[in-house]
Amino acid sequence: MSDSSDLQCGAVDNEVSWFGLRVGSIFVILATSMVGALFPVLARKSQWMNVPKEIFEFAKFFGSGVIIATAFIHLLAPGFDELTSPCLSGVWGEYDWAPAIAMMAVFAVFLVELFAFRWGTAKLKSLGVETAHGHEQEQEQEDAHSHGHEHDPGHSHSHSHSPGHSHDPGHSHSHAVTSGAPQILGVAILEFGVIFHSVIIGLTLAVDQNFIQLFIVIIFHQMFEGLGLGTRLAFLDLPRAYRHAPIIGCIAYGLVTPLGIAAGLGVRASYNPGSATASIVSGVLDSTSAGVLLYTGLVELLAHEFLFNPVMASASNGRVVYAVVCMLAGAGIMALLGRWA
Repeated sequence: MSDSSDLQCGAVDNEVSWFGLRVGSIFVILATSMVGALFPVLARKSQWMNVPKEIFEFAKFFGSGVIIATAFIHLLAPGFDELTSPCLSGVWGEYDWAPAIAMMAVFAVFLVELFAFRWGTAKLKSLGVETAHGHEQEQEQEDAHSHGHEHDPGHSHSHSHSPGHSHDPGHSHSHAVTSGAPQILGVAILEFGVIFHSVIIGLTLAVDQNFIQLFIVIIFHQMFEGLGLGTRLAFLDLPRAYRHAPIIGCIAYGLVTPLGIAAGLGVRASYNPGSATASIVSGVLDSTSAGVLLYTGLVELLAHEFLFNPVMASASNGRVVYAVVCMLAGAGIMALLGRWA
């Protein structure tokens, strides 16, 4: 291990190579992030693209694997490295903070969802609306929409396709509130975890000396991560007033990493990713994001897609195996990218 006197724990005087290409990376990463995130959303809303249902199935399960691998390989592992940096002293060197922060994030997300669900259920009961669990309704809607697309490419997202509901406008509105709130909360939590990570990626790419290698890896990283997020956004079934929320979510994701690159270039002369302050900030954010994505990936995606999903429970062995293979492929590719970034 290097002696502490040899460490660069404060501001540095960087000589940033490939400056023109680093500036160009802002627009390349913007484009690839937007394509990955927006494609599932636009393809599902579009009547003329007519993307086969199987493509959405693949993207959904592949994206679930990407999210889980991102949590373990691209967030929790760097969080360990950053919060055990030799530049840190005092309380930071007395405890393994990365898993502790990730654990606290898991429980924080769980408590938010628990209280939100209980408050929402009580609110709906006070309005005289009886409802199943939000995740069950979400899955019923996704399955109904999938079958609707098989028979009618121009099928619109109508709440009347959910089983057991009449076409009464007031009832349909209540149903939309019931099913929409848990979906919005779940995807908002997912995006919250992804965005923090994307800021750190942008800052690092702006000043890292191994720019070319990192740039190539991050292009694929952002596209695959965007695909995972965009697929979840595409399956939101929202009231008409919130129909643009998925597009806004995709645009926010696409902008964050380029903004991080621009900020990194602005402080490129003195920014040191290995400094004590940078290590603490990035370590806390990475560990928090890891906990958020672990909860989302394991509970919201794996458990609800495979274990508590009535459609998957009655599906053929071939379909289940296909879904698992897609998920493992997404996790494997994202884990492999962690070899270089």
